[in-house]
Amino acid sequence: MSEPTLVKQLLTVPNMLSLFRLALVPVFLWLLLTGQSGFAILALVVASATDYLDGFFARKLNQTTRLGALLDPAADRLYILATLIGLAVTNHIPGWLPFVIIARDVLLAVTYPMLASRGYGPLPVHYVGKAGTFALLYAFPLLLIADVWKDASNVILPIAWGFAIWGIGLYWWSGVLYLRQLISVVNSTPLKTTRLAEKGGQINVSE
Repeated sequence: MSEPTLVKQLLTVPNMLSLFRLALVPVFLWLLLTGQSGFAILALVVASATDYLDGFFARKLNQTTRLGALLDPAADRLYILATLIGLAVTNHIPGWLPFVIIARDVLLAVTYPMLASRGYGPLPVHYVGKAGTFALLYAFPLLLIADVWKDASNVILPIAWGFAIWGIGLYWWSGVLYLRQLISVVNSTPLKTTRLAEKGGQINVSE
């Protein structure tokens, strides 16, 4: 069965929810940078709800698409990036923390041309990476809640930093696992030009 067109994929319920979540990223960042932590937390709650709902509807309505597989992790990473920028600028986290997390994504982004040269897109997200993202997406709202609810910050902050430390560790470990997968693919799959040469220059449209 052929893949639905891009427009049809965009108009599915899960992908519309993912697009809405993406549209909330600049709103969330603006609220955070202007000191409206309460509304920023509300934006994160709404984003988290759509994150759950898009997966639920994708399974319930059998609307899993390749576009959705790209939009969902992209939205998660943008929220992590936006939160890191906002929390660093407002001095809620040390300046080195964004670099530690962003460096992992930059490292993996460098590998994409290597995969493309062998006819692959980005490799599937590992469950360890999902767990790391989950932990970070819990840590950042808790840091904001500690800012709003200062009386409980002595309780909330240790929990928030616990999630953050575990999230960073899992995030980087998933990066190591991704690199191991990449090495396996590179070692077992020849370059596309080599494959074409082996077939006498005939392009196989199924590749």
